[in-house]
Amino acid sequence: MIARYAVPFFLLMVFVVAPLVVFFLCRWLCPKRWGRKVGITAALLIMLFAAYGMFVGYQEMEIRQVEYVSKDLPKSFDGYRIALFSDAHVGTMTGNREWLLQRAVDCILALKPDMIVFTGDLQNVYPDEIIAHLPQLQRLKAPDGVYSVLGNHDYATYQPCDSLEKESNCAKTRFLERQAGWTLLLNEHRVIHRDSDSIVIAGMENWGTVKRMPRRGDVKKTLATPNPITNNPFIIMLQHDPTAWRELILPQCQAQLTLSGHTHGGQADIFGFSPASLSYKEWGGMTYEGSRALYVSTGLGALIPFRLGLPGEIVVITLHKQK
Repeated sequence: MIARYAVPFFLLMVFVVAPLVVFFLCRWLCPKRWGRKVGITAALLIMLFAAYGMFVGYQEMEIRQVEYVSKDLPKSFDGYRIALFSDAHVGTMTGNREWLLQRAVDCILALKPDMIVFTGDLQNVYPDEIIAHLPQLQRLKAPDGVYSVLGNHDYATYQPCDSLEKESNCAKTRFLERQAGWTLLLNEHRVIHRDSDSIVIAGMENWGTVKRMPRRGDVKKTLATPNPITNNPFIIMLQHDPTAWRELILPQCQAQLTLSGHTHGGQADIFGFSPASLSYKEWGGMTYEGSRALYVSTGLGALIPFRLGLPGEIVVITLHKQK
């Protein structure tokens, strides 16, 4: 229910509640002769920034170039390029916003990556949101394939229906991702070969420290299915929620690079401050723990069409063998 009414609630807060609260605070705190003028100015600025974030900021997108260097990377994969995108929330890219997804797909294809990965939240609430966008999603191709995992929104978490209907909708979401031609990884992995070398692309189901979110991720199962991993390979782990990195991935496996999303970067960067930093230790960009790393994408789209100072992103991660 929260997700269904998120946009109306956001509009009420930024265009009515917040401006009124700020206006009356200014009237109360400022000298009487200035209070009304300062209050009106502050209220108008809040509404202006909100409108800008919805109609301009949400449409902005950037391509980030990131490098990851590891001594464990096989020599044949030196220079290997992965295009990462996350949190598309295609249900918001409807009507006059459909071009946003087309632009993103065009950009990813123009980058000519070796592999494309998506780290969850394809839909907002219902799988039917994906259907109209399948032609665009099916265009995504790469030499070593397109790999994805599910995010919390992809598990029918916010659907007001019984458990049987939720499971049916979850199955439909999985079916549609596969219809797009993607390899959906559900606590499983695949091996990518190049010459005599290989790397592993693994995908955990969603797991986060917030217990009301789906917690289906299983590290050991992910690295054992379909075949147990041996000989200490180079592993790229996909996991929607970055909180699983410290809680599960670091202590339970050797995955050198983990790719996540989920946080949206708080959808705002105000003089270097992101609201996401209040809830997540790792909320955007690359974090290292020794030689192991986590990259958290701040997302391509959003349930609420708003971004302020933090454009949607496509990330190109280039792997390098440490000399």
